[in-house]
Amino acid sequence: MKRQIAIPRQMSLITPEILNPFVHKIHLSFMQKIQIVFMSLFVVPIRLLMIFTCLIFAWMLAKASLAFRSKEEQDKPMKGWRNMLRPVIVLFCQGVFLMGGFWITVKGKLASCKEGPIIALAPHSSYFDSLVIVYLNLSTIVVKSSTEFIPIFGTLIEYTQPLYVQREDPNSRKNIMKEMTRRAKTMGEWPQIIIFPEGTCTNRSCLIGFKQGAFYPGVPVQPVCIRYLNSLDTYTWTWEGPGAFTCLWLSLCQFNNKLELEFLPVYNPNEEEKQDPTLYASNVRQKMAESLKIPFTDHTYDDVRLMQKAAKLNLPHTAGLIEFQKLHSKLGISFDQMNELLDQFGAISQKDKGSITLGEFAAYLHVPVSPALEEMFSLYDRNGSETIDFREYIIGLSLISQPVNNDDTLKLAFQLFDNGDKGYITQEELTGILTNAFGIDDLDVEKLFQEVDINKDDKITFDEFRKYAETKPEYAKLFMTYQELKKVLNTNGNGISKLE
Repeated sequence: MKRQIAIPRQMSLITPEILNPFVHKIHLSFMQKIQIVFMSLFVVPIRLLMIFTCLIFAWMLAKASLAFRSKEEQDKPMKGWRNMLRPVIVLFCQGVFLMGGFWITVKGKLASCKEGPIIALAPHSSYFDSLVIVYLNLSTIVVKSSTEFIPIFGTLIEYTQPLYVQREDPNSRKNIMKEMTRRAKTMGEWPQIIIFPEGTCTNRSCLIGFKQGAFYPGVPVQPVCIRYLNSLDTYTWTWEGPGAFTCLWLSLCQFNNKLELEFLPVYNPNEEEKQDPTLYASNVRQKMAESLKIPFTDHTYDDVRLMQKAAKLNLPHTAGLIEFQKLHSKLGISFDQMNELLDQFGAISQKDKGSITLGEFAAYLHVPVSPALEEMFSLYDRNGSETIDFREYIIGLSLISQPVNNDDTLKLAFQLFDNGDKGYITQEELTGILTNAFGIDDLDVEKLFQEVDINKDDKITFDEFRKYAETKPEYAKLFMTYQELKKVLNTNGNGISKLE
């Protein structure tokens, strides 16, 4: 039988308050549907024509400004006639949004380049956030490298003299941080640097983890909060929700689109924050969350990458939503390790539910359901749902199985199987112990033996035993749990048959 025990939980690893900041649904009322039909027939075509006209003029001027620049000119702030065209290009870009019915209201005051060389915008929820960049006179932006090749828009982005980053390339991020530091410390020679520190779009229900990039230089940062004021949210463009074209069309079908910017006071870091970009980012995020009156979580773009991986494994995409940054900092697990664990989790779990049942856990370990296995399963199952999700699986491996998967435990287990201290285990010895202790049938023992016997010489050495245990640390915990339960039952005068 399973012991009823209270399992202590680390408060820092509790399930996040906002379950999924990467999902958005639009619910249209009957009258809103009528409005969309009317606007689509009579207003949107005119708006699109005017938007396209403004966009073409802005693109042509930007293209002319970028033409025939030498390598030396590209590495310096734009000057002379090229920069003199900026107000005209900005005017046409403003026309793009004005023709689309967008209108900005502003709170607070934009700091000068010397006062706040870096501007941090959040929450980032839509490509319509680019209106803020236009409002800031097409100042330098930090964007993913793929945007460079977007027709028309890529040229306008290039005009800002951007910092291109490849998200999956650590070296790219390091180089960007160095260049950002160089530009930010020129005392106003370069334009202000605009960055979305969240690094990906959310549904604005919270602020997710801020990346260190904006805070690495250790210079003052001006936080800017973005709010969309319309009751119908057609702007949010997240990983799961309306596509880019749907968001565009529905937004153009609104009578007007209201956007509010709030410029918060420039945040001047103290010495501790200058030395610790993570602390600096966290403190700025807290200030912005207080102003926005929303919570913050430790989700990051890496959660999106894990969600994409889960979808490829035919798991519910939410299986990959684990608050990567929190688990990384608390448990020390890298993204690559989590990626591998997701593959392993996908091989065990129900594809449609994205969770592991007790029966599937037993099948994965090639053991029948027993009190020892139930005890171990309950330790993994943090919320008592009788299933294990991916987040619980990672935490269970890190806090429950891995700590006991050491040489002392493995040597003790190996000696139990190795009759006569020969230095290896035969299939008969493995069958004898596993059948008596866990009730495993002969076929499952044979399959397990073949998996562990890497050299296929009909015996398991300690090195093979340890290598296999590294891939499945659950065995070490299962063995220790079995030993503990056996001691409890023996103390109470019960036989070992109670464990079978």
